[in-house]
Amino acid sequence: MTQALLLIDIQNDYFPGGAMTLEGMDAAAANARAALDAHRAKGLPIVHVQHLSVRPGATFFVPGTRGADINDVVRPAPSEPVVQKNFPNSFRGTPLESMLREKGVDALLIAGAMSHMCIDATTRAAFDLGFACTVLDDACATRDLAFKGKPVPAAAVHASFMAALAVPYAKVMPTADALATLE
Repeated sequence: MTQALLLIDIQNDYFPGGAMTLEGMDAAAANARAALDAHRAKGLPIVHVQHLSVRPGATFFVPGTRGADINDVVRPAPSEPVVQKNFPNSFRGTPLESMLREKGVDALLIAGAMSHMCIDATTRAAFDLGFACTVLDDACATRDLAFKGKPVPAAAVHASFMAALAVPYAKVMPTADALATLE
């Protein structure tokens, strides 16, 4: 089995001071960096995904802004591909699947943001495409939401989506546990 690390939307607008600050983004990015370092050290495939908001009225990830840039914590090396997307599902309208297939990748280690949006959509799509998925729950972040006028704290949003992905879409585990199994 060949595994690739998929780092999704770890971009400046999600960090403190950005246009859409997420709860726990700094900690999630630090764990994503640990996975990135481990994959680099073992020469395993790495793909960075960058969301660019092209819809009218977009307020974050606007192309050409610093907020849309991938954060320095996980800055891509020159040899690491960056897939640009415009939808939550990283496969939709992108060359991601063909890139992974060309490298013989059949398993994905997934980290990034937002847990309830792009992590969820990409993991479900990857599963449907036949990839074995592992989501690093402590390397993902989200934000508070509301439903029917009631607040849903970010921790509850995150836990709900990790629980929903855990069966059957992905193994969901902490970064340290996943990295301990790297070949």
